[in-house]
Amino acid sequence: MSVEAGLSLQPDAARYTLPAFLDDVAARHGQRVALVFENRSLTFVALRGRVRSLARALIAKGVGRGTHVALLVSNRPEWVVSAFAVALAGGVVVPVSTFATAEERTHVLRHADAELLILQPSLLKHRYLDDLIACEPEKALPSLRQVIVLDGAEGGVPALRTALTIESWDEAVRAAERVPEPDLDLRARAVTPEDDAMIVYTSGSTAEPKGVLHTQRAAVIQSWRFAEFLGLAPHDTVWTAYPLFWTAGFAMSLGASLAAGATLLLEETFEAEQALATIERHHATAIHAWPHQEKALAEHPAAASRDLRSIAQVNLSSPLAPLAGITEDRWGRSATYGLTETFTLVTAIPATAPAAERRANHGRVLPGCELRIVDPESGALLDANQEGEIAVRGLTLMRGYHKVPRESTFDAEGFFHTGDSGRIDAMGKLHWHGRMTGMIKTGGANVSPVEIENQLRSFPGLRAAVAVGVRHASLGEIVVLCAVAEPGANADNGSVTEADVRAYLRARLAAYKVPKRVLFFAHDEVAFTGTQKIQAAPLREAALARLKAEHCVIEGVAYS
Repeated sequence: MSVEAGLSLQPDAARYTLPAFLDDVAARHGQRVALVFENRSLTFVALRGRVRSLARALIAKGVGRGTHVALLVSNRPEWVVSAFAVALAGGVVVPVSTFATAEERTHVLRHADAELLILQPSLLKHRYLDDLIACEPEKALPSLRQVIVLDGAEGGVPALRTALTIESWDEAVRAAERVPEPDLDLRARAVTPEDDAMIVYTSGSTAEPKGVLHTQRAAVIQSWRFAEFLGLAPHDTVWTAYPLFWTAGFAMSLGASLAAGATLLLEETFEAEQALATIERHHATAIHAWPHQEKALAEHPAAASRDLRSIAQVNLSSPLAPLAGITEDRWGRSATYGLTETFTLVTAIPATAPAAERRANHGRVLPGCELRIVDPESGALLDANQEGEIAVRGLTLMRGYHKVPRESTFDAEGFFHTGDSGRIDAMGKLHWHGRMTGMIKTGGANVSPVEIENQLRSFPGLRAAVAVGVRHASLGEIVVLCAVAEPGANADNGSVTEADVRAYLRARLAAYKVPKRVLFFAHDEVAFTGTQKIQAAPLREAALARLKAEHCVIEGVAYS
């Protein structure tokens, strides 16, 4: 079955560029507060001014049409300023995950051919600047030429080599003096909706993260769309735990708040007690957090003493709803379906729609998008209520994967086959049934089993290891590693332990990719295919049974 919808968004499609978007929201909302971080706030006009200053500086440093500029910064105003400044200069933003390990960050910077990097020196246990220097960038990152470091680096900005310029944020911004404002305006007007805007790295079915290349129009359309979908208005204040380097954080939290004229509360890391204080102090009306984070907020000892009655936009099923005084299902965002490859939403029913309309489905296809349900083997179009693979096409679909041939990504008609299973009912509503591939979706992030398994090839004492996704009430799925030890090297005799495996992976993978549990199985407990590959599906069921038998509790969810 195929469903498509026309485009009826505002403003004019010719202004679907990030530079025009920033001009539009600044003109609309002027002196309203756009961002709050710690004890500082930025109005819409002030934000636009800072973006223009940095954009002029970037132009002075050679950033132009198509220049890839990487951004390794947490949720703070400098991330927002940098992203829009790169777009204003005509460049392509490459957001880098602050969760990533040093090895993963190096891969992204190298694969993206980043020529300039904006980064903060450190965050929690991560030492981004030290790791950059340690990787010998002159060899590992041949495209990288310049680094801008947020102020506050211990010991100042180091001198590394003449071929790689490293300077502080304040030093970099002073270069704006060399580029007149009219030159910047000319550059901004040259940016078109079809230009490349962003490369977002996401785990997929392969061992290495894929770079999803998006156009200017995708980011802008989804920002306006999310503002409408959520029902945001200028009086709203949004608190977010979504990282800005993922499409949901950019479109749903940042872009939608700017489009609506709402205030966005930024915090570098998620810490429940601090978040509760921020929500209460600023009378937040909307909470953007994953279910396990909402649970952590609601169950924190400080929650009972905080006044959270300002919260209006949260699902009735959220543990925060009782604390906010929400007793009726008048708002909810569960009737949606989207991907990083489509810059989030493909289908949705407005969060403010009647509950009966939102329940038990994943929404209707959105303007500018086209959806098909096809046979996963033949690609043939299926009828209403027939389950098959979801395929999408439309204005917000990615241009493609960076450095991957287009013909290996899209079919002959330009549809992207998602690897997700679902059906479209007679009313045109999508019903998503889950992944058809082995990819794991945990806490809103994609995790490739192959990536985890490849890391363990050099781990001693394991004959085989398979990562599977096990259903979890708040995270969607959790990563569980099913391992077979070499004879004489198993968990019983102490040679290989769950703690050892998890510690090994923690040093090599981002934290959200590390398995919540490592379960050991005997060789005769594992089912093999005819080509001697381990069958993941039976292992997934066996892992779930093992967790239930142990009455295991993971992230507050009990298996029994």
